[in-house]
Amino acid sequence: MPKKIAKKRNEALSGFDRQKFHTVDEAVAVVKKLAYAKFDESVDIAVRLGVNPKHADQMVRGAVVLPHGTGKTVRVAVFAKGEKEKEARDAGADFAGADDLVTLVQGGMLDFDRVIATPDMMGAVGKLGRILGPRGLMPNPKVGSVTTDVARAVKEAKAGKVEYRVDKAGVVHARIGQKSFDGSKLTDNVRAMMSELVAKKPNTAKGIYVRSVTISSTMGPGVRIDTSDAATTGQEEV
Repeated sequence: MPKKIAKKRNEALSGFDRQKFHTVDEAVAVVKKLAYAKFDESVDIAVRLGVNPKHADQMVRGAVVLPHGTGKTVRVAVFAKGEKEKEARDAGADFAGADDLVTLVQGGMLDFDRVIATPDMMGAVGKLGRILGPRGLMPNPKVGSVTTDVARAVKEAKAGKVEYRVDKAGVVHARIGQKSFDGSKLTDNVRAMMSELVAKKPNTAKGIYVRSVTISSTMGPGVRIDTSDAATTGQEEV
């Protein structure tokens, strides 16, 4: 780490207690204070859940439209035919098409961040599994990216719809904004994400559901949030 960056990091971390738990508002303020990089760092959340992802009935997965978006410009590709292709373009899709778009992607065109498809196109999109799958771009009805309402899906993606999926360790990672966001907007996004995760609690999950909540900026340390403030339910033993 260059000396100048190391100095800034040390100055930012001076007096920071890594073990302290904060309310959501406090944690957001700390993250913004500790974001020392010159660029507009992203702010991310990590939520450890009391689930075992090895069991299909405890897989927590879905999507949520954050009230203030993520601050990231999202490029959207839509696989659709005829009128649905037109609807996608009118809604702001960066790319839209059917077999022609499949051919472009097979040729290496991957200038997009989100993929949406109509159900009738999934046969053709399936051919792109080896390309889209490893990049987390394969459309899935569980997160609303396989739909006939392509206009709505495009608008939600552009507005900051966040897809999430619990990892093997039982943790959900998601982007919730930028350092430049007002604290109140980051707080709203944290609460929206937590409400979504609590609502998706599997019936088979036992014990404490929301185990820990941490937020951080790209270059900053993790700031712990008191789970009783982050989520209204999910802490009780079952």
